[in-house]
Order: sequence, then C-alpha cells, then structure tokens
Amino acid sequence: MNNILRLVVNNVNDKKLEDKNFFEKNELKIILDLYAKMVSEGSWKDYGLSISSKQVGFSVFKNAAENALYKICKNFKPKNKNLKYLITDTNGKVLKSSFDLSVLLKDTNWKKL
Repeated sequence: MNNILRLVVNNVNDKKLEDKNFFEKNELKIILDLYAKMVSEGSWKDYGLSISSKQVGFSVFKNAAENALYKICKNFKPKNKNLKYLITDTNGKVLKSSFDLSVLLKDTNWKKL
C-alpha cells in the first residue's frame, strides 16, 4: 500500500474553507493586541476561546479561577449586521455590538464597562 500525504495550501475551491468557524487572522490580531495592552496594564490576566456552530468567543478573565469578565464574540450568521461582533458580560447580556470589530474595541471604555 502506498500512503501519500498531500499538502493543500490556499485552496479557494474547497467548500469547507468557505465555512469559517473561527476568527480570521486580522480579527484575532486586533483582539490579541487589545489583550496584550490590558495585560500590561494589569486589568486582564487570562483568556479562553469558545467555538460553536453559531459563534466564536474570546473570553477575558481577571483571574484564572473566576468567571469571565467579558466575552468578545463573532456571530457567523447574524440576524442584523450590527450583531456580527458583540461584547457580552458573564451572563451573556450584550453590552455593545457592531459590524466592525476594530471600531467596537477602540470605542469601548473597558474600565467603565
């Protein structure tokens, strides 16, 4: 038996690649830049990622043993374009929403949220 290993890079015809169920590279960079800034200020200590078929979330923790302070979410199929990106609290209540992630995170006062 011949086992052949194939590497496929940037195959735009692959149907599975169209169904993106995670943050894109530029979105994750924006979130991680904010996370690094908040860690250096001492406000945030840890993070976690959650993935479902409807959304992906980046949870932020003050301490690793506590519940998440905030969750930055990306909805894959929002009912409204302003619900594409969300900031929610520990109970899932939507604190802010936008169609643009960078605007949402820049316009948020994290200390007063």
